[in-house]
Amino acid sequence: MNTIYCLVPKEYWEQWEIREHYLPRDYEQEGFIHATKGDELLGKVANRVYKEYEGELLVLVVDEHKTTSPIKYEQAKDGLLYPHIYGPLNHDAIVDVKSMQRTDGRWEIGASIR
Repeated sequence: MNTIYCLVPKEYWEQWEIREHYLPRDYEQEGFIHATKGDELLGKVANRVYKEYEGELLVLVVDEHKTTSPIKYEQAKDGLLYPHIYGPLNHDAIVDVKSMQRTDGRWEIGASIR
């Protein structure tokens, strides 16, 4: 499976969806784009990072074989491996955009919005 996920608030994504690539707000500080792999890990990350977030949350579905920037799998503080994209995310690597839905106070991946 070559699909990875990038979480992004909807209003922030709307500033980038017409550009040729995407960069998150914290890219300059972090030096890479955070991503996850698998629905279960996506849910864990969303519920940790966006626990208090009240806005609309989206997930960029990325084909890691289509990215033009290198991807490195690196171990995080929680001991798990996460894909990190070292450079801009080219739009043709984004194969879908899905909504994230809250169910009983927890984030879950939703339907495609494209």
